[in-house]
Parts: sequence; C-alpha cells; structure tokens
Amino acid sequence: MSSTLLFGFVIGYFILLLGVAYFTSRNATNDSFFIGNKSSNWMLVAFGMIGTSLSGVTFVSVPGTVGDFAKDGFKAFTYFQVVIGYLLGYIVIAFVLIPLYYKLNLTSIYNYLEQRFGRFSYKTGALFFILSRTVGATARLFLVINVLQLFILDAMGVPFIVTAIVILLMILLYTFEGGVKTIVYTDTLQTTFMLLGLVVCIIYIMGKMDFSLGAAMNALSDKGYTRIFDTDPNSRSFFLKNIIGGAFIAIAMTGLDQEMMQKNISVRTVGDSQKNIMSFSIVLIIVNFLFLLLGGLLYMFMLDKGAGYEGKQFLNQGVNIIGDDLFPTVAMNYLPHAVGIIFIIGLISALFPSADGALTALTSSFCIDMLGLKRKEGISEKQQKRTRMIVHLSFTVIFMICILIFKWINNKSIINIILDLAGYTYGPLLGLFAFGILTKRKLRDGIGVTIVCLLAPIACYIISRNSATWLGGYQIGFELLLLNGMLTFLGLYFLSERAGIAQTK
Repeated sequence: MSSTLLFGFVIGYFILLLGVAYFTSRNATNDSFFIGNKSSNWMLVAFGMIGTSLSGVTFVSVPGTVGDFAKDGFKAFTYFQVVIGYLLGYIVIAFVLIPLYYKLNLTSIYNYLEQRFGRFSYKTGALFFILSRTVGATARLFLVINVLQLFILDAMGVPFIVTAIVILLMILLYTFEGGVKTIVYTDTLQTTFMLLGLVVCIIYIMGKMDFSLGAAMNALSDKGYTRIFDTDPNSRSFFLKNIIGGAFIAIAMTGLDQEMMQKNISVRTVGDSQKNIMSFSIVLIIVNFLFLLLGGLLYMFMLDKGAGYEGKQFLNQGVNIIGDDLFPTVAMNYLPHAVGIIFIIGLISALFPSADGALTALTSSFCIDMLGLKRKEGISEKQQKRTRMIVHLSFTVIFMICILIFKWINNKSIINIILDLAGYTYGPLLGLFAFGILTKRKLRDGIGVTIVCLLAPIACYIISRNSATWLGGYQIGFELLLLNGMLTFLGLYFLSERAGIAQTK
C-alpha cells in the first residue's frame, strides 16, 4: 500500500478535526477551555470518553496480549480480569466521587484536597496528577506515533522526531482555543472511527477464515486463547489481584484524574454525569472484549500464514511480531488496502483522544492548581488566556521529551508499562482522597504530606522488586496501586489527629 496515500488520509482526517475545532471554539472563553461552560451533553461525553479510555494502547496493545506472552504479562483473555475490576471502580466513581465533586462545585477536583486538608495537600495532589497524566499520555502517544512511523513515514524518509513534532503541533492547533468545549465533540468523532476500525477488522478476518462468531470462539477456545481467569496466587495475573487492581486503577485513573473528571463535571447535572459514567463503563467492557476477540483472531490468522511461537517470540518471516507489532503487521501487510486504510484511520482516531484531553487537562490543572489562575483578583480574561497558552505550549514541549524517552526504552508492550507506572504515580492520589473521604481526622498540612506521598511509591518499588524472594514466589501485580495507596494512607494517619482534639487546641 502506498505510504503517500495513507499519509494523505492522515492529513485529511486532521483537516476534519480542525474544522470541528473551528466551529466549536468560536466565542470560547477560559471557562469553555477548562469546563466547557458546564453545558456538555452527557451522551456525547460518555461516548467520547470511550475513545479517551481506550486510546491507541487498547487499539494496538490489548490484541497483542492474547498470545503466549512473557511470564510477567497477560496471556489469553486474562486482561479481561482487569476490565471486570474497572466496572466495580466505575460504580464507586458514579456514586461516591461524582456527587462529591458536584456538591463542592469544583473546577479542579484537587480543590477538594484544599478544602479538606489545606494547600500543601492540594498542591501535592495536583502535582501527582500532572506527573501521572504526563507519563501515561505520552506513553500512549508514543505507541501510535511509532506505528505510523514504522508503517508509513519510514518509507517516506521522514525521521521519527519530525513525525512526533508534527503530530504534537496538530494536537496543539485544534485544542489551543476551545479546550474541553472542543474535545467533547472531537472525541465523539474519533471514538466513532476507532470503533469502526475495530468492527471492520473483526468482520473481515472472521470472513477470511470462514468463521461465524460461535465458530471463532470455539476455535479460540481450542487454542487456549479464551481463558479469562488465572488461578495461580503467585502469578502477576492472578484473578483476585487483577480484579481488585482493576477496580482501584479505574478509581484512580478515572475518578481521581482531572482529564477524565474535567469532562464529567462539564455535564449539567450530577444525575447526567452518573448516567455518563455507568453507560460508558458498560460499553467499555463490551469494546475491550471485542479487542481481545480480535487479538485471538489475529494470532490464528498469522498461524495460518506460517508464523509460529519460538520461546517468548512470535516469529513471522524471522521478525518477532508479538505484542504491539501484531495488529499493525497484519493490517498493513495482509489485509486489503481498504481495510488497511480503515485501520490507519482507527489508529489515529485512537491517538488523538488520549493526547488532546491530556494536554488540555494538564494545562487546566497547572493553571488552576499550581498557578492559582482562577483565584487571583485583578487578572483580566486576556491575561489569563495568555498564561494558559504559554502553559499549553510548555506541556507540548514536555510531551515531546517524554516521547523521545519512550522511543529510547522501546518496550514491546506499552500497556504493561502504563499500568505499572499508574501503580506508582496514582497511589498517593488514592491515599489522599481515601483519607479525606473515609476519615474525619484533621491532617497537619505541610511538607510532611509531600514527603509521605514521595516515600510511599519508593517503598512500593522496593517491595515489588523483592516480593518473589521475600514472599515465597509471590509476584506483585496491579495490587501495587492499592499497596501504594495504603502506605500513603498510613503515613497520613501519623500526620493527623482527631478532629475534636484539633478543634479544642
């Protein structure tokens, strides 16, 4: 397939996004950028959040987990254990966190920490969000940029760094003015194209292999690909660890994440926001199952083409395509041109929602939480806008640096990196919010809070690295996030006192 033709579709898609951005950002204000003037339609937000949550990582990486992966990763359908946990986490978000955010009328969800504890806790929470979202978003962005580079732009002689700069400039252009107001609509458009790419690829491969849905599931079952539950307690993918870990990952990466909640609190009422979360979670479960189904079909398709397992590798003509390389390899080399074009459109549709929302949310959090832009009196709308644009540009540069770091790391499964990093960076946020919601104790707000939130991830890293030796072969998986949150909670407890005692002093 012509690289120039595919590149033309990428440019055409971007022009479409610019058109949407132009019409949605007219007469936009700072409130439009930060919270969409609290007038977003909940159905559009729910549908668009699917694209944000899935991103290019799900589109490319989840299908690759189905094959016989390395022992410390997923295999078969065991990733679905985490997805089951997500549903439990979304229930907590809908009926505990969402009402809290609306009750306090928050623009930044980290304002809760200031109201509950004080400014040090507030700044610490915002700082960990900025760190978490920067790392997570750039990892997702790197994955898709790398696929576009390998399958389109290398053939055109375009260096990776140029590809990354151009794509970041594209994202910057259509988020610069409208922010959340624009993203609600562009994410809806992009989710539609991403799901179209998924469904078309499944239907084509099933047709090519002469499978009905039932026959496909039976064939995958015979290969051992449909196993969902891992019953080995020492395994990183043990079902209880993954379900519990998935629940807390959803709470932390959605409910305590300014990017995701920024869209939810842009909805008119708390009831609509709850409907958004619950409908979104159900659709997300179905879509993740379809990605796993696609993964099994892709491995079987390539086995029929002569590929085979060799240790931890899945070799096709001497090239290892296990993990993140599987889906792009099949789509670009073995499927008809029309399906390959749909794959590319689906891929870039998965790219933009994970990056545009992150860039907007990071700008919002830094302006509101770290710079206190909404608090300062005497600053005009024009001055606020200038500050916001400088911050927006600065985060674009930071994104570029992080993408180059991930290029240097060059791991075969980005999804494992993202979920592992989430355990370290979101843990302190989980501990802070849990301590505020579950206790009535008065926290001695100060630098000690920041120290506790830094020490907890360090302790978790040491425990995780040595768990197999110290705990008789037990490997810490996604329960790392819960452990991190618990250590943070414990540290905050020692920095606190009973509220009644504090009031009598």
